[in-house]
Amino acid sequence: QVQLVESGGGLVQPGGSLRLSCAASGISIVPYIMGWYRQAPGKQRELVASITGARTTYTDSVKDRFTISRDNAKNTVYLEMNSLQPEDTAVYYCNAQNRFVATTNYWGQGTQVAVSS
Repeated sequence: QVQLVESGGGLVQPGGSLRLSCAASGISIVPYIMGWYRQAPGKQRELVASITGARTTYTDSVKDRFTISRDNAKNTVYLEMNSLQPEDTAVYYCNAQNRFVATTNYWGQGTQVAVSS
């Protein structure tokens, strides 16, 4: 059974930092594009960052503030979030998309990030 388990969310003040983790089990993340998505209340889910091998992409609103990384030995993906703002408040989801089998896609259950003073 494949599981993606996110952790590290919470409440933080504007300007603060959080580090999200996504631990995978049941698959090796090596052949997967790993992504972090977020969904704020009343909004569509959006891709925040992704990592394919060592190549990373970011949505414009988080560039220079967020960093995605992966540790293949630990089968875990991270999202380091700095200079957090209230507009970053959302449920953050981990996603694994197989690079070679487009229909093989997994989601985590999500972790809440709230940025408020």
